[in-house]
Amino acid sequence: MRGPVRWWRGKSTPAKVETYTRWSFHFFVVIEIATFGLPAFSEVRAPTAGWLLLMVCAHAAACAVTASRALDWTRGRREQPVRLLWGLAAITAVIAATAIAVEELGPAGDGVDSAAGALFAGVLCYGAGVITLGVRDRLRAFAVVGGFAAASGILALPAGASGPGALGAMLAVLVGAGFLASTSMFSVWLLNAVYELDEARETRARLAVAEERLRFGRDLHDVMGRNLAVIALKSELAVQLARRGRPEAVDQMTEVQRIARESQREVRDVVRGYREADLGVELAGAQGVLTAAGIRCEVSGKVDGLPAEVQSALGWVVREATTNVLRHGDAGRCAVALRVTPEHVVLTVENDGAGGPPGEGGSGLTGLRERLTAVDGTLEAGSVAEDRFRVVATVPLPTTPVVSEVVA
Repeated sequence: MRGPVRWWRGKSTPAKVETYTRWSFHFFVVIEIATFGLPAFSEVRAPTAGWLLLMVCAHAAACAVTASRALDWTRGRREQPVRLLWGLAAITAVIAATAIAVEELGPAGDGVDSAAGALFAGVLCYGAGVITLGVRDRLRAFAVVGGFAAASGILALPAGASGPGALGAMLAVLVGAGFLASTSMFSVWLLNAVYELDEARETRARLAVAEERLRFGRDLHDVMGRNLAVIALKSELAVQLARRGRPEAVDQMTEVQRIARESQREVRDVVRGYREADLGVELAGAQGVLTAAGIRCEVSGKVDGLPAEVQSALGWVVREATTNVLRHGDAGRCAVALRVTPEHVVLTVENDGAGGPPGEGGSGLTGLRERLTAVDGTLEAGSVAEDRFRVVATVPLPTTPVVSEVVA
């Protein structure tokens, strides 16, 4: 079973922000109970204190459920919880009215008045702050805050509060509810911004792949476009000459045959250049793509002097590892190190994204192992810590045979 640390590190950055936001609102529930419910026991005797705590707990539970459903709505996972919003507003109004009744009709004493007054202002502030999570724009949020502030004055005046007292209650609720509502709106904005940034990074990665495909298409078009046009022209000329019985038709078809073979060779060169990756180019490209995606990439080591087949195999490792960093996990830093010894070359790609690519035995890594096997290389891939994933490719270098002189 995964521990809490591994569970947390296994989440992407947007998921972490969403979890933090949810638990922040759930923690507000604890604050509400600790601020307005528990202190009643030090000021009010039982059973009045117990009833006040029960009302605070009921309101806090309603706030927690409404906040969770409202966050789901902002992320598009469920419909707007209209009934819950109205239900929370009704519960808030009932508890606020009950607090006023306890203050006026309950046991005499300053402690009862203080606890009931705090409960009255607290449920209105928290109710308004949570309800703003479930509205779409700022004007409606301001209307919610203003409505709750006005409701505090409307409930306070019939209970015998003076004009300044009712105005003070309205200001207190306006400030408290405004602060909690602003916190709620900012939290939703931040959560949406993080998800949008993550989607933008994925879009950049897809664009990088599309750009590479366009480059290959342009290269193939440049090679084949002119040659196919010449082949078509000379073939048409050969047909006309053959119909007239001219011997030059053979020369034209011979030329067509030469151009076709030349085109075939050039296409092979283009495909070979695409399939046999140059390690230096791949390292520079990986650094550029990762940097554009907001991932700090550090590349170390020299490529000079490595055989072409070794560079091609390791170049594909860089390609696949870079793709995994972009598509999977949530990396902020990637280190690519190339170490060359007289016996072998070791390429290490390590990132701090949570875990490795889905299906570590999938087609991507399987294909890399097949390419490395062709040059007697090996590939190791896996997690090396809670938040790091490492790919290590080792390829032996061909040894230069030693020619000894035979002395007659």
